[in-house]
Parts: sequence; structure tokens; C-alpha cells
Amino acid sequence: MSPWGYKCAAVATLMLGAIPGVGVAQVSSHLASAAVTADAGVTRFYAARKDGPLWFRPGSNGIAAAQLVSILGRAQLDGLSNGPELASKVEAAIVQARSGDKVQIAAAERLLSSAWVLYVQKLSAPTAGMIFGYQPSWVPNPDRILYEAANAPSLPQHLREVSSVNPIYAQLRDAAYHQAQTAGEMADPRLLANMERARSIPANGRFVLVDAANQRLWMYENGQPVDSMKVVVGTIETPTPMIASMIHYATLNPYWNVPESLIRKTVAANAVKKGLPYLKAHGYQVLSDWGPNPTIIPASEVDWKSVAAGEKTVRVRQLPGSDNAMGNVKFTFPNAENIYLHDTPSKELFAKSPRTFSNGCIRLEDANRFGRWLLGRDLVAAGSDPEQFVKLPQGVPVYVTYLTALPSDGKIVFADDVYGRDRSTARIASNGSSSGIEGSKPIHAAP
Repeated sequence: MSPWGYKCAAVATLMLGAIPGVGVAQVSSHLASAAVTADAGVTRFYAARKDGPLWFRPGSNGIAAAQLVSILGRAQLDGLSNGPELASKVEAAIVQARSGDKVQIAAAERLLSSAWVLYVQKLSAPTAGMIFGYQPSWVPNPDRILYEAANAPSLPQHLREVSSVNPIYAQLRDAAYHQAQTAGEMADPRLLANMERARSIPANGRFVLVDAANQRLWMYENGQPVDSMKVVVGTIETPTPMIASMIHYATLNPYWNVPESLIRKTVAANAVKKGLPYLKAHGYQVLSDWGPNPTIIPASEVDWKSVAAGEKTVRVRQLPGSDNAMGNVKFTFPNAENIYLHDTPSKELFAKSPRTFSNGCIRLEDANRFGRWLLGRDLVAAGSDPEQFVKLPQGVPVYVTYLTALPSDGKIVFADDVYGRDRSTARIASNGSSSGIEGSKPIHAAP
């Protein structure tokens, strides 16, 4: 089971409440707390097994134990700062256990299990800066981590799968490790930043992956991409955030609730310039409030000059139709920023690059094709009534991320850092210097 597999239980019980971006300090605090309880979990695990071995079982040949040393030796790249130190301690314990002394074997067992628990908990921590549409499981229980390992058909295979996280993460880490080993220098900060973002992607299952850096969406089945399409994402001023959530339904003939900035800049300005016929021609309605049952206010009663000047605010929505900014369908998923996927009448934008033109939401190149993949059938509205909800047979996880480094044909190819997130990461890592991260030259991944 991959580290994300430990989080799937939380995903299955989604929508307990949206959580804003998780800060680095929050993640570190929870990991520190988990480290305190790791030893207690290890003790419970061995007590339940009556001290039966996990790492030194008869016939194991020490393969998994040696594998753990290698995993910990590179664990600094995974964010476990004391990984190499743990690797040295584990290696020394393995040597002592080879004496056959039961006390030494028992001590080594607990050390290896504690190290494995800390490593998996680090990999399983939520990505910093990601918004969750559900209550994330901060770190998996030590008992469960060791139970999964003990019941795996092959412990070495289990270690490989868990430490790989997912194919994108594994290849980024391989490249970072290869770079550090061959060049004798720190790994490229961009690789480390993208590893952190890629860590939230599942290793298997059916899910949606949106990459704001490359402005592309992928549909995954059994952990493999089966289809993809272009998307339009937020501008530099209104960037699309990273989100982990779940799509439960589609909305046909959606309203568009116009953002306040666009009401002032576009709707009110044109109402002043072109008169009230402009509002009717584009299907705009003025509403009394943001509640579930607002009253429609005649547009003639609004002081549009004051709205355009920013002196007054009103709620405006756009009726379904050919001009509606949502197109024919939208796909919502709980998140604190009210970001969603939707159709668009502005198809010409998909020919551009980069495609950063929205207010943060994600416009789909082919919303109908995406809908067919989600539901297994065509999305057809039952008449012209607005806001028709179509429930999915089963909720589909969606992950909105930002990957400026992606594996491609044995290389890591860098995309433009349109939102400057890599530069921010590099400045933090180097106390203000952002040198060495510009450009898009590919680097070779480890063979």
C-alpha cells in the first residue's frame, strides 16, 4: 500500500469541512507528535504478536532489512532529515542481530519498525499549502503501518510500493538522488518542491489530476492516465490553488455567480456604457443577497454608476445560455476557495500557451468528454431548467496540483513556473537566493 493508501479512508468519508492550505509548521507539529507515539505503537504491535519477528522472520534472508537501510539513506530527499542517521543505526542493529542473540534481534526489530513508522508517517503527511475538501488523516497509526507490513505477501515488495509513493514522485526522487550522487551537490530545489506537490497524488485507483503549471487535466484509472485535455487556469493575480477533494455530481445548465471584481469592472461598466439592454442580452440578473432563496431585483433599481465606481456592491448571476461563462456544465467539489471545473464558451483560449486566464476556476477543453468519463454516459439536460444536478455513481477524487517538473521518456522536463512557486521555495531554502532554478533545460533521470 502506498502512503496515500493510508489516507484513502479519510477520502472515503469526505466533506466533513473544507480545510485551508496546510502550513509547514502544522505538518511538522503533527509529525513531531507522531514520533512521540511511534514507540508506543511499536510496543503494542510486538505485544500483539508475542514478540514474533517482522524483519528477521525465518527465511527472510535480511532482504527487507537491507532495503530499509537504502530507503532511509536517501530519506532526506523525502523530507526525513534524520534519515541517514537512522540508516546508520539500523545498519549497525542488523549486524548485531546476525549474532543470533535473541536480545539483539528483539532490539533490532523494534528499531527497524520504529524507523519504518517514522518514514511512512513523513511520506503520508498532507502536502503543505494544499486545500482539503475533507478532514485529512494527518499521519497513519503506527499499528496500522506495521500491520500492513506484516500482512503483505512480500515485505520487500511492500517496502518498494510504499516508498515509491506514486510513479511521478518516484521518478522525481530518482532524478534528485542521481543528481546528488553524480554531481556531488544539493538536489535541484525544483525537484524537491515538485516531490512535495506530487506526494499527494495516489498510486492507484480512479481519480482526476489537474496540473495548473502545465494547464492540463488527466483522467486516471488503476493509477494510469487514460485520457487528458487542456484546461484554462487562474491568472498570475488569481492563481488556481492546490486542492484535494471529491467530485460527487455534475450541474447542468448552471448559473454563473459573477465575482464582485467582474461585476464592477465588466457588468456595471457596460451597464453604464450600453444601458440596461446589455444586461438582458447577456442574461444577467441582480439578486437581493447570497442566501439560498434570493429575490430578483429589477436592474433599473440599481445605481450602476456607484457599482462601477466600487461605492456599492450587488450580487449578479448569469442565466444558462450560450453566453454563460460556465458553459453547459460545471463539476463542483468542496473546497474553501469555491474552485470548480466547468465548461466554457471561450474555446479560442485553448489554442494559447500558457492558458492562465481564469479567476482561479478550471475551464475544460471538452467538458462533455470529461462528463462521459465521470458518469459512463452522455450528460444531457432534461429541458431548459437551470441548475440540474446529476449525481455520479460514485464519488471521484480530484487533485489540483502544480508540477513544474515531470518525467518524460527517461528525462525530467521542466515547465515554466507561471505562479512563481518554485522561486518562492528556492528563496526559502537558500535564505533569499533564487539562483540555479531558472530555465527549462531537461535533466536525465536515474537509469
